[in-house]
Amino acid sequence: MVKVNHYLFIFSLLFLGGCGSNSDTANGQVEYQDFDSLNLIPYPQQIEKRDGYFELNKSFTIECDEEFSNEKEFLTVLLSNHFTESIKVKDEDNSSTILFSKIDPSTENSEMYELDVSSSQIEIRAVNPQGILHGIQTLRQLFITAFQTGEKREKWYLPALTIKDSPAFQHRGLLLDVCRHFFDKEVVKKYIDALSYYKMNVLHLHLTEDQGWRMPIDKYPLLNEISSWRLDSAGNKYGGFYTKDELKELVDYAEDRYITIIPEIELPGHSQAALAAYPQFSCTGGPIEVVNDWGVFKEIYCAGNDSTFTFIEDILTEVMEIFPSKYIHIGGDEAPKFRWEHCPKCQKRMKDEGLADEHELQSYFIKRIEKFLNDHGRELIGWDEILEGGLSDNAAVQSWRGFEGGMEAARTKHNVIMSPTSHCYLDYGLSSIDLQKIYSFDPIPTELEEAFQSYIIGGEGNMWTEHVPDEAHLDSKVFPRIIALAEVLWTYHPDRNFDDFYRRLQLHYPHLKAVGIKYGLETVGAKLVEEINDSGIFIKLEKNLAYLDLKYRWNQDETYISYTSPIKLEKSGKLHVQAYKNGETYGEPIRQNYVTHQALNKRVTYKTAYNQWYIGNGDLNLVDGKTGSIDFHDGAWQGFWGEDVEVIIDLVDPVHFLGLKVNFYQYANSWIFLPQQVEIETSLDGKVWDEHLIRSNGKPIMTNEKSIKTFEFHNDKYMGMYGRYIRLKATNIGKVPAGHEAEGEDAWLFIDEIIVE
Repeated sequence: MVKVNHYLFIFSLLFLGGCGSNSDTANGQVEYQDFDSLNLIPYPQQIEKRDGYFELNKSFTIECDEEFSNEKEFLTVLLSNHFTESIKVKDEDNSSTILFSKIDPSTENSEMYELDVSSSQIEIRAVNPQGILHGIQTLRQLFITAFQTGEKREKWYLPALTIKDSPAFQHRGLLLDVCRHFFDKEVVKKYIDALSYYKMNVLHLHLTEDQGWRMPIDKYPLLNEISSWRLDSAGNKYGGFYTKDELKELVDYAEDRYITIIPEIELPGHSQAALAAYPQFSCTGGPIEVVNDWGVFKEIYCAGNDSTFTFIEDILTEVMEIFPSKYIHIGGDEAPKFRWEHCPKCQKRMKDEGLADEHELQSYFIKRIEKFLNDHGRELIGWDEILEGGLSDNAAVQSWRGFEGGMEAARTKHNVIMSPTSHCYLDYGLSSIDLQKIYSFDPIPTELEEAFQSYIIGGEGNMWTEHVPDEAHLDSKVFPRIIALAEVLWTYHPDRNFDDFYRRLQLHYPHLKAVGIKYGLETVGAKLVEEINDSGIFIKLEKNLAYLDLKYRWNQDETYISYTSPIKLEKSGKLHVQAYKNGETYGEPIRQNYVTHQALNKRVTYKTAYNQWYIGNGDLNLVDGKTGSIDFHDGAWQGFWGEDVEVIIDLVDPVHFLGLKVNFYQYANSWIFLPQQVEIETSLDGKVWDEHLIRSNGKPIMTNEKSIKTFEFHNDKYMGMYGRYIRLKATNIGKVPAGHEAEGEDAWLFIDEIIVE
C-alpha cells in the first residue's frame, strides 16, 4: 500500500438507483440527516449545503485507481452489510468516473479530503489513500442512526453537501497501557477501529512496566517467562504477552486504517519487571521481583554498566523489526535516583563523563539511547523528565506534568505532544476530568510565543490501567471522553461550542453500542459546593451538564426531592444527590457526609500553609462541616507536604465543650502518613494556652491500604474543656520512612475537619 502520493486522486462512487422519493423505510418516508443538525465528529473544517439528497440502493459501483483498492474493498464490505438483499456491483462502461489531477502535495495537508454528495453521485477526493479513508469515515457518519445500529434496508439516503476537511494537528493519539492490566489483541483491534472512525492516527502502546513485560525478545526469553507475569494479592499468576506474530498482525491492521502504533519501552526507570528476569543489569544485582502494586519503585537500569546498554539496544533492535514507526517512545519518566546515588558504577560513570549530578546522568543515558535509535533511522520520544539535565538534540517531548515542559521543549525547537494530567488522563475520575474538561483542552498554551507554536504537533489521551482490570472498565474510562479529544485535535475550532458537540455525541452512542464499546458517563452528575457566609453554611448543588435534573435526600429521609435552592446545613448526616437525564437516573448517587458542631463556620488561622494542590475549601476547610471520604481527591481533604499542621480556631465566645475529633488520612503508596502526634490546647485570650491532651501515633504504617484514622480528645478530668480559642498541632513524620520506595522524600499529612463537640 502506497502511503504518500504526489498526485490528487478522485475517488468516485456512483450509486445507480435514481433519486426518487419512494422508499422502503419504516414510515414510508425518505429519511436522512438534516443539514442543520448533522452528527459529524470531528466536525469538518468547511461544509456547505447542496440541494436535494442522494439515494443509495443495492446496485452500485465503486471505481477508483488501483492505489485505492483497499479503501474500495473497505467501503464495499461496509455497505454490503446494510442491505436486505445481496449487493450488485455494476461493471458497466461509463457507470462511474475516475478523475486524476496533479497537485503540489507541499501545498496541501497530506490527510486532507473532500467529500461531495449530490443527487446523482458521491465523490471523495484526497491526496492519498489515508485521506480517502477519512472521507469514508465521514460518509459513514452521514447515514441515519438506523444505519449505525446495523439495520438493513433496501435503500438509504444521504444529505447533499460539500465538505473540505483536514486535521489541525498531525499527532492525534491514545496511549493504551497494557502492562498494569493486560488486554488481548482483539481489544486492541477494537480500539484501532474506533480511533480510525474518529480520525485519530496514533496508538501509543505502553508495552513495558514494573508490573509486566508484554513483548517477546528472542535474545532474552526470560522477559516472557518471568517478566510478563506477577502474583496478584490472592497469590494467583496474572499477566500475558503478545507473540511477535500478533504484534505484526496489529501493526498491519493499524496500517490498513492509517493508525501508527508507537511502542513504548520504558527506561531507565519503570523497569523492575525486566530486572526481575535479568538483575545483572540493575545496580544491586538482585534478587528482584515483578511488582504487584502501583507507584514509583527504586529499581532502575544501571547507568554505569555498559552491558546494560547492550541489553537495551538488543531489545530495541527487535522492537524496530516489528514496529516501523518513525518514533520509538522510551519513557524516561519517574526515574528515582536512589540506586544511582548509592551505586559505585554509576558514580564512576558520572566522574568519567564529567556529569554534575544524577539528572545529568539520566540525560547521558537518554542521549546514548537516542544515538542508537538515530543510527537506525528512528527518532526518540520521552516524557518531559527527559528535559532534566539537558535535552537530546532530536528528541520529541511528551508533556504530562502540565504544559510547562512542553513549552520549554518547543522554545528549544523540539516537537511536542501535549498530554497534561489536567486534561488528558483518562484514568482520572470524572470528578477531575470529565467530557467538558477534555473538550476545553487547548494543546497550545496562550503563554507560548507564536514563533514556537508550530512545534506543538498534537496531543494524546493517556489511559493508564492500574485500576482498570477488564475491557468493560477500559471502555467506560476511554469513551466518550476520547471522542471529545478527537474533535479538539482535528477541528481545533477557536470558538468550539460544547453544547453543539454534546448534541452530536448523543447520536453516536448507538454506533458505540453496535461495535461493542461499553461507554461510560460524560461527567459526575453534580458538584456539591459549600457557600459560607454570616448566615451559615449552605450546600449548593451544581449540575455538571445543563441537560440534567437533580434531586436530593438526607440519609434518614425516604424519598428524593427536587433541588431548587441551596440547602442550609442544620443537621449532621449523609446527603444523597441523584442526577437524572431524560427522566432516567444518571450514574450513581453522590454521597457526602456533613457534621454540625460548635466550631462550624468559625475563623481559622493557619500557622503553616496548606499545599496549593490540596486546598479543600480554603481557610474554612477544617470548619465547613464536610468530612472526607476514602478518595483523598474528593475536595474535602487539605494537604501539608513535608510540614506540620498548626491552626487556631476562634470560637468568638468562650464555650464549654466535651471534646474534639479530627480525621487524618493514611495511604503510604501516595506518601500520605498519619501524624506522629496530635496536640490540643485551649485559651481564653489567644495568648496564654492550657495544654490538654496529646495523642501519639505508633510506627508509620507502610502497607498500601487507604484508611482514615480519627484522633479523639475527651478531658473527663476537667468535665470537658473551656475556652474561646482552640489550637491544634499535628506533627508530620517529615520524611518517607526507610524501606519505602520513596524513602527520604517529603511526606504528606492530610486532614479534613476539626469537630468540636
